[in-house]
Amino acid sequence: MNLTVKDAARLLSVSDKTIYRWIKLELIPAYRVRGQHRFNRAELIEWATSRRRGMSGEAFSEPELSNSPLPNLSEALEAGGIFYRIEGKTREEVLADVVVHLRLPEETDRQMLEQMLLTRERLASTAIGKGVAIPHPRSPGLVNISRSTVTFCFLEHPIDYHALDGKPVSILIPVISPSLRAHLHLLSRLSYVLQDAEFYRVLQAEASREKLHAALVAAEGRIAT
Repeated sequence: MNLTVKDAARLLSVSDKTIYRWIKLELIPAYRVRGQHRFNRAELIEWATSRRRGMSGEAFSEPELSNSPLPNLSEALEAGGIFYRIEGKTREEVLADVVVHLRLPEETDRQMLEQMLLTRERLASTAIGKGVAIPHPRSPGLVNISRSTVTFCFLEHPIDYHALDGKPVSILIPVISPSLRAHLHLLSRLSYVLQDAEFYRVLQAEASREKLHAALVAAEGRIAT
């Protein structure tokens, strides 16, 4: 979906003037179409998430119509699971071990998924700062799954993940979705809960599965308020 400058400003809760300034400084992903600036919704949400920027509630309104209910984070986490002591000393090694642990249908081509995740990282790191990264395929829906999964993966050793803040990453939160609509929904909600101080404290403490799930439910419940 092509967004105008006004659309982007409304989504990011800033002024049009700020958007133009970011474009001039080449800080924001933008395209020139017939002399007008245009933006990709998925890229904007990823950009805002990577910089831990807040977004308007409009980020939760879906551009596509569907009769399928959208998952909440706690449902997606129940499907994806929580894993500790993920092995690897490089981004490639860690992602390979993550793919082994992901709860996916037996027929899933895990080698292809691993390459999709690596390709996405080579385009731009999915590290969002403060030790967290959200790896995901560049094009949601290419993995043949029927429900979305969010997985908490705690690394045995923090690694260099090419994060903007320069800090090593110790927590990966892979998001695997059957559609772009579900992907945007989960990504936007993640961007909110990762700014929730109490949830982030529990996450950084590598708490038990029960405490992590309870903290996520509570943080997601605070989104509405």
